Amino acid sequence: MNYNNLHYKIALTLLHGIGPVKAKEILNRVESLELLFNLSTSRLSKLTELKPASITKMNREGALLKSVSVVEHLLKNNISTFYYEDARYPRRLNQCVDAPLLLYGKGSIDLNVSKLVAVVGTRDATPYGIRLCDELIDSFVGQDIVVVSGLASGIDAQVHKRCVELNIPTIGVLGHGFDRIYPSSNKGLSEKMKLNGGLLTEFIPGTTPDRENFPKRNRIVAGLCDATIVIESKQKGGSLITANLANDYCRDVFAYPGSIHMETSQGCNKLIADQKAHLLQSPDNFLTMMNWKMEVGKKDIQKTLFPNLSETQTKITDILSSDRAIQIDVISIKTELPISQLNAELFYLEMNGVIQSLPGKKYCMA
Repeated sequence: MNYNNLHYKIALTLLHGIGPVKAKEILNRVESLELLFNLSTSRLSKLTELKPASITKMNREGALLKSVSVVEHLLKNNISTFYYEDARYPRRLNQCVDAPLLLYGKGSIDLNVSKLVAVVGTRDATPYGIRLCDELIDSFVGQDIVVVSGLASGIDAQVHKRCVELNIPTIGVLGHGFDRIYPSSNKGLSEKMKLNGGLLTEFIPGTTPDRENFPKRNRIVAGLCDATIVIESKQKGGSLITANLANDYCRDVFAYPGSIHMETSQGCNKLIADQKAHLLQSPDNFLTMMNWKMEVGKKDIQKTLFPNLSETQTKITDILSSDRAIQIDVISIKTELPISQLNAELFYLEMNGVIQSLPGKKYCMA
């Protein structure tokens, strides 16, 4: 069998006992992805310092054989792939240590737009939650925001539905393969989403919507986005998992408060009380806190008023102009500058009124 690069990429995700973090460690010790599958067990053991028994347990041959049927399904069903080293792979997600090695997508998906927000909530949505959801999505019209959710029942479905109605791009992240839609009641909605946005999953065809898949799905939702908004949530549930993951990834988290007597508001109220989420009182409040209002105009003014910035300073302002307020370590990664040098550049820009510092070592355009 002649395997191509796509076969190897898919097979990498199918190696037994090897997750994304371990796989990247192994690849750092091997010259190429193809060699990982073609080297002898003894040679690979020397390069990676893995025990021969562990390499045998990976079942490299079985992973490659399985990749053949997966590739056939992708081609037959017009499914795109996003490998973690590709330019099309979501850059925000790539900043997360446990990001998937490979994503599968359907629809017109751009995962690197300037503004991505996750909106999630309980499956048992109340009229209060539905109203908050609609008001929030309505405020995104004309804001060049792409909305991400989990295509579950309740709040998630309402998020996608409202986006479709208002022609706002929306992406649904699945906890299973593309050979099904769960719940099935969202199948029609998912077809409409492909016209302006689409569907995303890390799971190969045939993967069923098992319980353990949804926390994995939630980490993609959180990692894809600049911010996560929780509309309604009980004390336990997927929405809280997504919010906590977003916090772990140093992303902004927002939650709408609700009555202390409403079960579906207890999770949101706790996030706010534990200072794990900003209190959200209105859609305008969110856009202001994210520094997303009138961003294009501000960028144009910036370039006019400060034409003499150095190449490094211009790179910093371009990053802040195209993104939300972001943390200094993220700026360091994007500019490839050491923190010591970056601090000096940020200080200069702040003293000259180009940028402003925010709590949590974050910066945004002034």
